[in-house]
Amino acid sequence: MPRLADEKVLVLDFGSQYAQLIARRVRQQQVYCEIVRHDISAERVREIGPKGLILSGGPSSVYEAGAPKCDPELFRLGLPVLGICYGMQLIADALGSRVQSAPAREYGRAQCRVTAADALFEGVPETIEVWMSHGDQVAQVSEEFQPLAATATCPVAAVKHRRLPIYGLQFHPEVTHTPHGSELLRNFLTKVCGCAGTWKLGDFADETIRRIRAEVGESRVICGLSGGVDSAVVAALLARAIGPRLSCILVDNGLLRKAEAESVIKEFSDHFKTDLHVVQAEDRFLAALAGETRPQEKRRKIGHAFIECFAAEAAKIENARFLAQGTLYPDVIESGGSKDGPAATIKLHHNVGGLPEDLVFTLIEPLRDLFKDEVRRLGLQLGLPEDIVWRHPFPGPGLAVRCLGEVTRERLDTIREADAIVVEEIKAAGLYRETSQSFAVLLPIQSVGVMGDARTYEDAVAVRSIQSEDFMTADWSHLPYDVLARISTRIINEVPGVNRVVYDISSKPPATIEWE
Repeated sequence: MPRLADEKVLVLDFGSQYAQLIARRVRQQQVYCEIVRHDISAERVREIGPKGLILSGGPSSVYEAGAPKCDPELFRLGLPVLGICYGMQLIADALGSRVQSAPAREYGRAQCRVTAADALFEGVPETIEVWMSHGDQVAQVSEEFQPLAATATCPVAAVKHRRLPIYGLQFHPEVTHTPHGSELLRNFLTKVCGCAGTWKLGDFADETIRRIRAEVGESRVICGLSGGVDSAVVAALLARAIGPRLSCILVDNGLLRKAEAESVIKEFSDHFKTDLHVVQAEDRFLAALAGETRPQEKRRKIGHAFIECFAAEAAKIENARFLAQGTLYPDVIESGGSKDGPAATIKLHHNVGGLPEDLVFTLIEPLRDLFKDEVRRLGLQLGLPEDIVWRHPFPGPGLAVRCLGEVTRERLDTIREADAIVVEEIKAAGLYRETSQSFAVLLPIQSVGVMGDARTYEDAVAVRSIQSEDFMTADWSHLPYDVLARISTRIINEVPGVNRVVYDISSKPPATIEWE
């Protein structure tokens, strides 16, 4: 097996929400990639010995005081460099070009025309669709740079340094909204950096198993189960690494999907044959959430209640020093929890945002740098059954963040039944594997309706179904009308207290996948 450091690319994080998405796209090309701070020194980069550098986007303007900058010596190392959005502007500013506020800002899709032949655009059509997200742009390039592409409002959408292997893209090749983005990144990695692509996801699993064994020693590890693929893959990795020294705990908080707890107990008793502990805690969580309507506070209170229940049960398990969680990178970056660079907090996750300072366990988060699709592939490599691997994601705070407004036992029962109908009909239509996540949301409003000859004033339910590769971006699913009709009819007829069903056709961004 090749060492992970044989071919490595570093992503310098300038605060972009998509920094890790860039790394994931690089790993898709079988090149190992790591995120590092934007202010990493040129000396340290030389020690690491990467094949190339990618400078991420970011929320700042390069001409503002205090804007994050990189070590200028990086551009003198002779390494290939690709700047994306803010990264391109930073390169241009550092090497003699002028960046300023654009007369027309670009957000969303744009048509980009390639104006000069170059290895970076080899095999790419002359006009491509790209995803823009910028208010600044390179207004004037120095003689050191050659423009490579332009859009209607951005005359310098891509550049190349005439002497050095340094490139810049004003648009985002890492998002799925740039259809040819993977080809551009592949060209940079193979034709500019000279990477052969020797890294495999299996290498990640082997390295992670070795690291867990070394860290844990003879201690016992506790893994929290939720029924989702993330915790299942963590459990499978731990089972490979430490075998019988793994104990699993399921906290039945009353916020799970219909029959979820029973399914988890069956799967992890029959398939994994693990040391499984089940904590019945519905009343405790409902008490903690009583009267609370603020989304962030819901997550925080659920996180604290979860850890308290978990710690009480874990105290009964001897020699338990480590707590394993199925935290993924979208959880980390959206919580502002990346240690490698600043990122705005979008929401709190109980895995990363609600842990008390006096936590008695050492955390193990082996999936922290992976995206959902990578976790699924890893789960299949580890031998997990497909019904676990392909189960739609479920948020850590459970139905509490799909029950907008106050969380009560009655409202949870309503959304649980509606959600089950959505999943049943999606499966019956053969669309479960074709959609990435499908669920129901109970809205904090009521509307007028007519049932029989009687006027009603009852709850409204929103149906959400999305398509996504990585869950950092997502488009709404274009479900057939007859499927939507069956879902609506069944919910209104079978779920007491609901008289209206609506369909969410928002993409991410600007909306998030979950409503809270």
